[in-house]
Amino acid sequence: MIIELEMPQGLEVQLREVVLATVKDAMDQHQKSLLSKNWMSLKEGADYANVSYNTFIKFRKLGLKVCEIDGVRRISKKEIDAFLENNSY
Repeated sequence: MIIELEMPQGLEVQLREVVLATVKDAMDQHQKSLLSKNWMSLKEGADYANVSYNTFIKFRKLGLKVCEIDGVRRISKKEIDAFLENNSY
């Protein structure tokens, strides 16, 4: 489906700038919320480590420790930082 709109000159540029600024703000807020949490879901942990969820699961197989209670899995920020530091070269 293609939607065509007629806009005053310059409006498209302004809209693009507003959308980009809004997306950037949302991403910044998400990153700040991750940095303030001590315990995260595995998806949040993958985001915090800046890797895909599948890569994060591979990290678990390489020794990344995860807390699991009644099927609820959480990972500490300290554990992720230590794992990445210990596996860096």
